[in-house]
Amino acid sequence: MGRGKLRIYLGAAPGVGKTYAMLSEAHRRVERGTDCVVAFVEHHNRPRTEVMLHGLEQVPRKHLDYRGSAFTEMDVDAVLLRAPAVALVDELAHTNVPGSRNAKRWQDVEELLAAGIDVVSTVNIQHLESLGDVVESITGVRQRETVPDEVVRRADQIELVDMSPQALRRRMAHGNIYKSDKVDAALSNYFRPGNLTALRELALLWVADRVDEYLTEYRSEHRVSKIWGSRERIVVGLTGGPEGRTLIRRAARLAEKGAGGEVMAVYIARSDGLTSASPKELAVQRTLVEDLGGTFHHVVGDDIPVALLDFARGVNATQIVLGSSRRKTWQYVFGPGVGATVARESGPDLDVHIVTHDEVAKGRGLPVARGARLGRSRIIWGWVVGVGGPVVLALLLNTIDLGLANDMLLFLTVTVAAALLGGLFPALASAAFGSLLLNYFYTPPLHRLTIADPKNIVAIAIFVGVAVSVASVVDLAARRTHQAARLRAESEILSFLAGSVLRGETSLEALLERVRETFGMESVALLERAGDVDPWTCAGSVGPRSPKRPEDADVDMPVGDHMALALSGRVLPASDRRVLAAFAAQAAVVLDRQRLQHEADQAKELAEGNRIRTALLAAVSHDLRTPLAAIKAAVSSLRSDDVAWSEEDQAEFLEAIEEGADRLDHLVGNLLDMSRLQTGTVTPLIREIDLDEVVPMALGGVPEGSAELDIPETLPMVAVDPGLLERAVANLVENAVKYSPVDEPVLVSASAMANRVEVRVVDRGPGVPDEAKDRIFAPFQRYGDAPRGAGVGLGLAVARGFAEAMGGTLNAEDTPGGGLTMVLTVRAVHRLPDLATATAERQAS
Repeated sequence: MGRGKLRIYLGAAPGVGKTYAMLSEAHRRVERGTDCVVAFVEHHNRPRTEVMLHGLEQVPRKHLDYRGSAFTEMDVDAVLLRAPAVALVDELAHTNVPGSRNAKRWQDVEELLAAGIDVVSTVNIQHLESLGDVVESITGVRQRETVPDEVVRRADQIELVDMSPQALRRRMAHGNIYKSDKVDAALSNYFRPGNLTALRELALLWVADRVDEYLTEYRSEHRVSKIWGSRERIVVGLTGGPEGRTLIRRAARLAEKGAGGEVMAVYIARSDGLTSASPKELAVQRTLVEDLGGTFHHVVGDDIPVALLDFARGVNATQIVLGSSRRKTWQYVFGPGVGATVARESGPDLDVHIVTHDEVAKGRGLPVARGARLGRSRIIWGWVVGVGGPVVLALLLNTIDLGLANDMLLFLTVTVAAALLGGLFPALASAAFGSLLLNYFYTPPLHRLTIADPKNIVAIAIFVGVAVSVASVVDLAARRTHQAARLRAESEILSFLAGSVLRGETSLEALLERVRETFGMESVALLERAGDVDPWTCAGSVGPRSPKRPEDADVDMPVGDHMALALSGRVLPASDRRVLAAFAAQAAVVLDRQRLQHEADQAKELAEGNRIRTALLAAVSHDLRTPLAAIKAAVSSLRSDDVAWSEEDQAEFLEAIEEGADRLDHLVGNLLDMSRLQTGTVTPLIREIDLDEVVPMALGGVPEGSAELDIPETLPMVAVDPGLLERAVANLVENAVKYSPVDEPVLVSASAMANRVEVRVVDRGPGVPDEAKDRIFAPFQRYGDAPRGAGVGLGLAVARGFAEAMGGTLNAEDTPGGGLTMVLTVRAVHRLPDLATATAERQAS
């Protein structure tokens, strides 16, 4: 049993008539004989809605007790047991009472759809997950009950139930929505004209975007024209802070305003592990962006603005969404921040959106690993303090006499500061320079590099030893922290690789793109060769100007004897090659898996070919035997000398021979055509021709009067192979006549649509269910209980094969009022009229 279909009535606010429209649709379906039940409908004591429930079968609700109160919910088990064709389920975003089968009603609906039950439901625009923030800003009310956008977008039909704000307020004032004691409060708060207008605009824009998606999908399926415009690609910069959810939702709304918009959330981690985000918060944001139809990326980069811009340009992004800085005012002394830098460096091709949020200016709020590897700026400051600090301190102490002990402590303080800032070498320089200054200015004899008192020698030695020890400890801690951060980053990457193996991911391009993102490269290629002296070939690559040989790359990582991963963009340090080796090994595994999958597909094709050949033998042994037996029997009877046949009998025998020969010719022709299609030897000779030159010839194989032709003279010419088109239409017409009632002739019509022409073969037969519409085009398939003598089941398969060989399509649709319609679509040829024709037309007018 196939999956059921979902139809949703979408409204801008409560009371616009969604439930009423749903019940009206139910009555229409019941009148047509559809098995339709009410699984759960809430009429909210609205008289007109309650009246619409009369005459509809209602499945009893499930009663639940929660915290001393009784509640009713949809009984999913009862609906599944009843197994109707259509079930009405109101309020798709409703949250079920604890103890129910599922937490949300849309999850109940998913179970009904999976069981093959069609569902008609309702939802308000404010309940969509991506619009939660904007609805709250409009109405001041946070929606607790939401439904993921993807659930609504997957609906087979979405119908907008629209009503102007003024009409809705009149309905409210007349008491048609809420009770009279709640009307004034509702009109003053949620149902203000401004609120309703804004919600209505949201609903109209959302449905308009959905219509664009349907139209784009239709154009793609029917090859009407090229894909519209360039796709909006929006990159969301995440820090791992709580504001990320707001940014993701805002980016999703921006993407929905353009056809085919795409959202890519990216978190950039520093390679030295200086900052790290909460893994739990990142996991939540990853889930949110994936629920909204986007993708999540984890990129390593030391300079966050540069890494973010490189990523955005690498994926051809058009917009970047960033949050307002969470830094406090005094923190701007360290630089303008990521947002300002990205906006300044983005250039004319990238639009940067800075989005405000509740965490603005509240501080970073992220854990910082102190004592990591010292950066360049800190080392410079360390040298400044280590060399300049003792000089400044000596100038100050020359004006104040504090004693040798205090002088040494002050110089030691400067040395410790240089160690904390710059590490080992600035501290050693500070200790050496400071000891010289102490000896020259403050140790007797003064202004000489000699020491008279042995105690002062010990003191200076201790001073140097303490300074060196502190500097060593600081440098060791920095190196250990850097190693820990690198190992953590490597473990995350290796965990990703292990997870990809377990998940069975087989996309080589996706893995190479991950390598490019992780190491910040321009291009990555997986190269291989058959032997040591054979040329290199590219098994897969991403990025522009990918290297053709390992020697041409900035970095190459061998994988076995005859395979290498080549990267271009920059030279990697030796410490990164360990992780790169893991990526290279994984790339080789993915390539092997893809080739094994390709071999499995080829084996499947061979098995399918064997099945076709077996079916051909069965057709020859069974379906072709009947007309041969009839021909042989008729010929034997005519040649018999024992009986004197009348002229009527002889004519009857000859007619049987002719009919059997025609059947043989038709069956053998279809068998040969199917064999040509299976072996790929059909080569259409495309030329421009009028339909009325081909289609009438296709009706010669059916009884006179069994088919009607409607081909307008104004149709444009079509680019087809006339022979293949005639065979395809003939098979369609013969199939339609076979199943259509005798008194209902088959209609063959044609019409033009944009750059296509549709040929429709319409019959009034029993029709075909939706789940069988694709199956009837498979070879050796006969719908229903058609007898063996009805043919081998190749007519429709051959027709579709010929249509696709000419660059067209063939699909089955329901005939309004009953029956089946075959729609054959081919390419039209539009020509400008020549000068003589145009002149004649003007003179005639």
